[in-house]
Amino acid sequence: MKRALYAVPAVPAAAAAFVVVQVLRAAHRTDLPSFSNQDPSGLFGDPASPRLRIVALGDSSITSPGVEDLDNTWIRRLARSQADRHHVELIALAVGGSKARDVVEGQLDEAVRLRPDVAVVCVGANDVIRGVPLDRYRDEITEIVTRLQETAGAILLFGVGDLGVIPRLPPTLRPYLSRRSARFDAVCHELAVRSERVVKVWTKGRVSTAFVDDESLFARDLFHAGDDGHAIFAEEAAPAMEAAATIARRHRSAAMGV
Repeated sequence: MKRALYAVPAVPAAAAAFVVVQVLRAAHRTDLPSFSNQDPSGLFGDPASPRLRIVALGDSSITSPGVEDLDNTWIRRLARSQADRHHVELIALAVGGSKARDVVEGQLDEAVRLRPDVAVVCVGANDVIRGVPLDRYRDEITEIVTRLQETAGAILLFGVGDLGVIPRLPPTLRPYLSRRSARFDAVCHELAVRSERVVKVWTKGRVSTAFVDDESLFARDLFHAGDDGHAIFAEEAAPAMEAAATIARRHRSAAMGV
């Protein structure tokens, strides 16, 4: 939250001072806790089953600060949903606070090297909040997807939900952040439409709407999703994971000439 000050670009100059005050208040609330990032990596299912390697790149949506039980994180829930048919290897490379540029510079090479069956990409929220230009995000998320397609069987692209629902953020900024969220999410949708091996999560439904005025879905910092919020993420992302796993199996079979 300390970098939330960078959300002020595109706000009219006459209102800039007021916005800065509101953002700083949100970033330095001493009445709310802070949480450490976590590593949801793990192995799931029967080791004798066919392997499914899931590599997750992105931000704190993956590292899940504030989630009390790692098994409740949406990414682990999705991994376990495949464990009845696969020996699932979940490798999380995500770093809390990352923007798309951070993924390109710090996570992407390793993800490509790992040759995932399914690469999960969840990044964009920090770009929205910190005022990254939309065109820059488009270039960077396109680079991420393009590079991953070199070795990944399929890519699950989460996109960006409505950040205007986050209770900790200033109410005066929420409409602005909602509009930006939608634009950044549309970029992810465009990428998925252009590629047969990219599947996008539908973020216009409960991923966004369930969080409106329901603080129980957030962690106690009122910024990150909590255990119940991650349950919703997992439910809404499950069809995309199923599709991505199917695409990955077909891609692997085609590569082997089966």
